[in-house]
Amino acid sequence: MPDKNLLLADLERSYAAARHLSARSLAGQIERIGFQCLGCGQCCRGDDNSVVVFPFEVRRIMAKRRLDWLEVAQPPEEGEWDNNGNFHTLEWRLKKEGLRCRFYEEGQCTIYGQRPLLCRTYPFYLVEGELRCSECPGLGMRINEDAAQEIAGQLILRHITEIVEAIALTKKYQDFQRGGCKEGNCCIIHDSEGEHTIPLFTAQRS
Repeated sequence: MPDKNLLLADLERSYAAARHLSARSLAGQIERIGFQCLGCGQCCRGDDNSVVVFPFEVRRIMAKRRLDWLEVAQPPEEGEWDNNGNFHTLEWRLKKEGLRCRFYEEGQCTIYGQRPLLCRTYPFYLVEGELRCSECPGLGMRINEDAAQEIAGQLILRHITEIVEAIALTKKYQDFQRGGCKEGNCCIIHDSEGEHTIPLFTAQRS
């Protein structure tokens, strides 16, 4: 990880800038681009489907569906090994079954009211406050002003939340000496709450 103080300073600047984003301006951009969800489910399945989910979002889904943590979320596959053979990774992803989100069933989202911010704002996202779009067949279709305003508000909330979570993660993150893979060790997930340790075998099966 880069120097923690420098990273935190950058994040604090991003946070200050994010608080001055204009929902009206973003909504106007969204209206000009156009979007309607077609209910096709392409964003809910496939190799590239990877939904970042924050701890508070995991708990919201757990409460609604009466599930355990690892039934809702799984660690990402990207990470590094320490010199004890433990695998370290950052944040959580919504759990998948095969190539689909485990909560996408019979063409519907079964946690729609509790879906993560990433899902609420798809296919839009912000990079340093600038609007970007992922591929989606619903782009280019007419969107009304109220719907555009709703997405814009959720986009700003998501952007600020991502920065706040990153600040908390950075403050709690403890660096480690890199090493190689060893059998029988742990997966350590770093998030805004600190470190979570689970058996590596469990992480690989998740």
